[in-house]
Amino acid sequence: MHALVNVRNQTMEEIKESPDYIWFRSTVPLKRLQFPVYWDLMEFCDGFRKLLDHLQLDRVHIFGASLGGFLAQKFAEFTCKSPRVHSLILCNSFSDTSIFNQTWTANSFWLMPAFMLKKIVLSNFAKGPVDPEMASAIDFMVDRLESLNQRELASRLTLNCQNSYVEPHKIKDVTMSIIDVFDQSALSLEAKEEMYKLFPNAKRAHLKTGGNFPYLCRSADVNLYIQIHLQQFHGTRHAAINPAMVSAEELEVQKCQPNTYQEPDEEQ
Repeated sequence: MHALVNVRNQTMEEIKESPDYIWFRSTVPLKRLQFPVYWDLMEFCDGFRKLLDHLQLDRVHIFGASLGGFLAQKFAEFTCKSPRVHSLILCNSFSDTSIFNQTWTANSFWLMPAFMLKKIVLSNFAKGPVDPEMASAIDFMVDRLESLNQRELASRLTLNCQNSYVEPHKIKDVTMSIIDVFDQSALSLEAKEEMYKLFPNAKRAHLKTGGNFPYLCRSADVNLYIQIHLQQFHGTRHAAINPAMVSAEELEVQKCQPNTYQEPDEEQ
């Protein structure tokens, strides 16, 4: 286990020292990064397309968790005739908003006060004892929730719950990886299985634990899966990393990747 952790830490240090990472941190104000208030999915997709146009990015790789994953799928669908999405990494995501049984109230969120909206969101957070990393992730998300105003909360809940679903045939050519957890989260087992049925060719990455926020409390594992997903684009114009940083050994390992990933054995 210690050897595995050391390898991961070394990888993260290499990323932080890379020219691409340094450029990104110097260019994008991460603390202020927040998408505008959108009340409609098509409005969001059009706004995101304009952002890519402004950044002069023709096609991109998108990592999306929960609602972010759903919006990423809808954006890929929205631009299917002139593709802007090269690949998707979906974490604890869904393809149909009806799973939340809130479509009938979606159009009334804008009327609700902020404290009611926060209560709706908090009802999906894990209850009971959790490990320290998961507790820290929940505390962080609660803090972020407190920073959102009523319009921001209401608009996101509206996007999350208004009646909509993904049309998989429109994004069947998008390379995809699906990351999910085996422990309790806001997504039901049926919702996860529906994703597998819609995208049978997607690579699957499973985490034993992680709850609703594995990208925070299990960030090393999620980052590892993201790297594995992006390895297949090394040496192409859609590479997500500077080619000079990719060794021949890494390229050889990528050729042997299976269609289903598993969490590394914690006892190794």
